[in-house]
Amino acid sequence: MSDVIIGYDGKPRCAWAGAGDTAFGRYHDEVWGTRTYDESAMFESLTLGVFQVGLSWSIVFGKRDAFRAAFRGFDVSEVAAMTERDLDRLAQDASIIRNRAKIAATIGNARAMMSAVPDLAALARSYEINRKHAPRSLADLPKATAPAEAFAKQLKAQGYRFVGPTSVYAFMQNVGIVNDHLHGCFRAVDH
Repeated sequence: MSDVIIGYDGKPRCAWAGAGDTAFGRYHDEVWGTRTYDESAMFESLTLGVFQVGLSWSIVFGKRDAFRAAFRGFDVSEVAAMTERDLDRLAQDASIIRNRAKIAATIGNARAMMSAVPDLAALARSYEINRKHAPRSLADLPKATAPAEAFAKQLKAQGYRFVGPTSVYAFMQNVGIVNDHLHGCFRAVDH
């Protein structure tokens, strides 16, 4: 299978997005690789990365709307204000991944976002990668990079949890700090 396919609308896309008009495809087209410094969007991406640790992206993505509801639209201040009672309730919520440590990390990460200096957006800006050429294939995409390792180390120093180099690199891809759309995809840097 090619790493780039023609979608339902005739546009070439990264094959992982699928050819149909689906939520996954729209995520590829509208979110993944699109640079954003919006606090809620960044917190959502960070949170989904926390829950993805040890799981597949498709499992986590399939619960994206439930996570949005559980974590109050990814409003950082509202999640930071969550209590032990909220943690207990979410650990019983079958619509999300009921991993107590990951739920606690999400609440802790919201608190870290509220107090971290530099803030997450400023820190992310310092790790931007402006490619001149898109990766040629999925095999060219790393799971982690030296900048992701350094970024993860800074996040941990600021109190963030479940932020290893692999999840941080995925975060970088999701919020567009790095554009890993493949050569030939209509979203690629050199399309």
